[in-house]
Amino acid sequence: MLGKIVNALAFQAGWLACVLGGTPWAIPAAGVIVVGHLRWLGGPGEWRWLAGFALLGAIVDGTLTLLGGLRFAGGSGLPIWLWLLWPLFATTIHHSLAWLWRHPRLAILGGALGGPSSYLGGARLADVVMAPWAVVVQAVIWGSLCGYLAFRKTTCRHRA
Repeated sequence: MLGKIVNALAFQAGWLACVLGGTPWAIPAAGVIVVGHLRWLGGPGEWRWLAGFALLGAIVDGTLTLLGGLRFAGGSGLPIWLWLLWPLFATTIHHSLAWLWRHPRLAILGGALGGPSSYLGGARLADVVMAPWAVVVQAVIWGSLCGYLAFRKTTCRHRA
């Protein structure tokens, strides 16, 4: 139980470091959290989840940025701090959010509401402009992603 609490708090601390601190804070914070997670909480092969989510984040947020759904002050392209949120989220999949995957409808709803809410909150704090259509796209992406994770949990016997 303590591991799950530490996992949730580490994710929140990482989220705040990325959103409020930008890239200069995001890189060391995410590095410490991910390495610490893999060292003390991660299961065998869990690094694959983190790497996969890093790739998925580059694709999803990179595409949204290229299409104009996300606009960043003073820069172009996908900022590292935003991209690092994806592997940070992946640290929660088998730990603080593990309970959610046993409830597929709740997982889909949580993803569809929580994903865009996280982006909207982060956008306000980090001076990012998010197009209204991007909020809807985020709801579909995160609802689908969380639904997939729940489906995978109910159809697969292994953890990682």
